Amino acid sequence: MKKVLAIVLALAMVFSFAACGKKEEPKVEADKDYVIRIYSNSNSTERQQWLVAEAEKAGFKISLDDNSVINGDTAAVQAANEKKDGDIIFGLNETRWAQLINGTYENIKIKDWTPSWASKVGDFKYDGKAYGLVIQNVLMLYRTDELGTNGKELKFNHWTDLIDAGYKFYRQGKVGGTTNANINNAMLYPYTDPSSPAGGISVEGWQKLWKYCADGNFTGDSYGFDPLNRGEVQVSTFYSSSLYGKIDAAAEGSKTPITNDNWKLVDIADGTYYIAEYIGVVDKADRTEAQTMQVEAFADWFGGAEVQAKWAEEFDSYPCNTEASAKVYAETPVIYTIKNFALNNVKGTDMNYASYVGAHSAEWTNIMTNLGFYWADMSKPNPEPDWANVDWATICQAKK
Repeated sequence: MKKVLAIVLALAMVFSFAACGKKEEPKVEADKDYVIRIYSNSNSTERQQWLVAEAEKAGFKISLDDNSVINGDTAAVQAANEKKDGDIIFGLNETRWAQLINGTYENIKIKDWTPSWASKVGDFKYDGKAYGLVIQNVLMLYRTDELGTNGKELKFNHWTDLIDAGYKFYRQGKVGGTTNANINNAMLYPYTDPSSPAGGISVEGWQKLWKYCADGNFTGDSYGFDPLNRGEVQVSTFYSSSLYGKIDAAAEGSKTPITNDNWKLVDIADGTYYIAEYIGVVDKADRTEAQTMQVEAFADWFGGAEVQAKWAEEFDSYPCNTEASAKVYAETPVIYTIKNFALNNVKGTDMNYASYVGAHSAEWTNIMTNLGFYWADMSKPNPEPDWANVDWATICQAKK
């Protein structure tokens, strides 16, 4: 018994000495003083100010430009690529995120990262890279009162049916911007033609979009809700996020405002073009481990149910995070029940329409820019192109 006890004591001493001799690795803690640099197109002044304030309350220091500095997804990504100082990118849409993750931009690499709420966003994710924050779509609205259709319901097969419907309608005044691009995507959807040299869209589709510009009314407003609210047009377009908030505040901008009772969504058989906005962590080369921990902690905080529910309440968005949406909405708002054609397969390809848009978006921007779509001065319309003689190979390229 004494011998056994001696052996046990000897072993205990060996392990004790071994433990004493082993150096414990210092525990790395997040660097709470690190200023997290964010790039986003979801950066209206109100959003920017709200997020900076809420982040500070939660112990994060962030730097985020508002849309007087960066306006639109293209500008946000280009700025991040050029400045090389980004930690977080959020907003954008599937088209742009696919480009980011696939390495389209030489100075932006998305870091491997999985948030604690990854399982709550359904299919709105690029596994291990980027995860959905809010769902957006574009809408076509009309007034049902005497300033609109006088009670007549509007039903179209395609978005472009608006052009010949006989109503005064708003159209945007520039090519660029996420919402503008998505309205164009909705307009062009019925005219996909993978064999077409005109950016994979039939020439008829471009003619229709030109007529939309020629017959539409650009009122100087960035988006279509305000002219509809003032009664200057009967039909208009807008984006889903902020719609209900705009309706709540409509009386502030009009003597004949839109109310809950005098507007409807145009019933369009095709449906509409949906996007989801995502968040991802940039793989920044000179960031320390402690700084990266703080960046990932912020991304996890921002996309979580509590913050996304607050964001949704504040800015009328619809969260991808199902726990967040349940906190805000007893049932899905009607504007998010519209059929989504972004995920429909494009005939003759193995792509859905969102991927098809991504594959051709640069060409579409070049076509609209080079041919002069979306002139802002309604008194000086651009001359219509000679469609039979357009050199599409040149027009699809950016001007040098």
